[in-house]
Amino acid sequence: MDFVRSHIMVCTGTGCSSSKSPEIIERFEEELKAQGMDKEVKVVKTGCFGLCAMGPIVLIYPEGALYTHVTVDDVKEIVSEHIVKGRIVERLLHKEEEDKEAVTSLTDTEFYKHQHRIVLRNCGAIDPENIDEYIGIGGYEALGKVLTTMKPQEVIDIIKASGLRGRGGAGFPTGLKWQFTHDAVSPDGQKYACCNADEGDPGAFMDRSVLEGDPHSVLEAMAIAGYAIGASQGYIYVRAEYPIAVKRLQIAIKQAKEYGLLGENIFGSGFSFDIGLRLGAGAFVCGEETALMHSIEGYRGEPKNRPPYPAVKGLFDRPTVLNNVETYANITWIINNGPEAFRAIGTEKSPGTKVFALGGKITNTGLVEIPMGTPLRTIIEDIGGGVPKGKKFKAAQTGGPSGGCIPASLIDTPMDFDSLGKIGSMIGSGGLIVMDEDNCMVDIAKFFLEFIIDESCGKCTACRIGTRRLYEMLDKVTKGQATLADLYRIEELCKYIKANALCGLGQTAPNPVLSTLTHFRDEYIAHVVDKRCPAGVCKDLLQYTIDPEKCKGCTICARNCPAVAITGKVKEAHVIDQKKCIKCGVCMSNCKFGAISRK
Repeated sequence: MDFVRSHIMVCTGTGCSSSKSPEIIERFEEELKAQGMDKEVKVVKTGCFGLCAMGPIVLIYPEGALYTHVTVDDVKEIVSEHIVKGRIVERLLHKEEEDKEAVTSLTDTEFYKHQHRIVLRNCGAIDPENIDEYIGIGGYEALGKVLTTMKPQEVIDIIKASGLRGRGGAGFPTGLKWQFTHDAVSPDGQKYACCNADEGDPGAFMDRSVLEGDPHSVLEAMAIAGYAIGASQGYIYVRAEYPIAVKRLQIAIKQAKEYGLLGENIFGSGFSFDIGLRLGAGAFVCGEETALMHSIEGYRGEPKNRPPYPAVKGLFDRPTVLNNVETYANITWIINNGPEAFRAIGTEKSPGTKVFALGGKITNTGLVEIPMGTPLRTIIEDIGGGVPKGKKFKAAQTGGPSGGCIPASLIDTPMDFDSLGKIGSMIGSGGLIVMDEDNCMVDIAKFFLEFIIDESCGKCTACRIGTRRLYEMLDKVTKGQATLADLYRIEELCKYIKANALCGLGQTAPNPVLSTLTHFRDEYIAHVVDKRCPAGVCKDLLQYTIDPEKCKGCTICARNCPAVAITGKVKEAHVIDQKKCIKCGVCMSNCKFGAISRK
């Protein structure tokens, strides 16, 4: 066996792959071979490191040098200087801020030091397409322990004792869900263990990154769940728009079968379990468990009335347990480390960690895994690096279209199930969109509602018609056509939809509207009473004007106006015809004298 003195870890998650990380790997291999070092230096393609804003990322061990924004052209210098001569390439080292010194390891960064990685523990540390690397760090030990030393009820008792709650949004106790399915009676003995990897929230990519960086952790956990509830078949329902995740799942399933870790008589225990993949077409409603199961069965993805619940009558009318990717990714850690260790992290009612996809108006976009109960301020200011360009933090949207907005006044809110529920928000699957002073909260609510309308399956009237009427009322607000009475009607309609919609999609659709009305009512009133958008976003309420004292008559604004709405003679003050103006802002961006303002 050849001695390997250095490992070059290159992120090949979706973000870095789109920025040519596969080509970077190829160049590394070419340069190492040219230097005759291809036997002693190993290039490893990994999953996501989490620091997506800085990709492509290259991490070199044993030094732990963290290189960010690496390009194909940088590879030759890294090999010749770092690998051959042992000199760190300072210009490529990650810097937290422009005026700070470069950091040389992950643990030195503000982004990572506040995190506790359980779900993401292997992402960026192993080659997700090599089962030997997963086994080398303890993979499939939990499955072996469960199958050879534990009874199904003992497994369920451990998960119940851990306090693990579902990470897909509802936060239902995982152990309790397993118990219900275990206790249910199937007419032919067949039960199913399924994984929800649909992940349809805008801005959410937690599950995708786990599947891309650590697929075996999900397969192992599903096999454990299958053993606990008495299932012999599992299905992973994954978005077809996740080609890298799908490919790595296919490879992982094939490898696990070859090693006897899936299939017949696993570990000689007499327990058999297989996993199949089912690709979703991107319907948001298929994130709802009954709609997902309908889709797996080959039908249109529509929810159905409950009860009976899937634990009693689910996939193919058989008892079924369904957990999302992140929930499963916690299972093997709990089995290996014990439920007490898991409960020692997070809060009493929300133990463990939560992964958030941090995006929007934030410096460090990426994946963040923090102990439950960590204040939002820590995520925004410390891990996220704050709002860029000197702008002020205004709000954070959690839970996607099903969640709510947390205003700046509540930035110290603990991020856990119960604390967010008290302020009208929710964790959801883990999307966390940051907004600054330039965001209009009415427009944000309108955006999420428009998404819901497009994704509604249309089965129930409350969601199909109610959300569309709600959108029309919000549209009136953004156009300055609404009245104060309309705000009352909006709230009443929100309550009706929540109370009468068939599934979770419709029941939570009004959340962004209600939370913005609660925390940003002044913005709604400004739109309705003053006919003004405080953030300057809603075009129908904008007005561009030219200050005659500042205008030099250079004609640049008039020459660039696509609506020919600006008139005036050379060296004389110009005027904007408000009836012709299309509110595009081209005149303001082209004016060199600051003569044009937006109100």
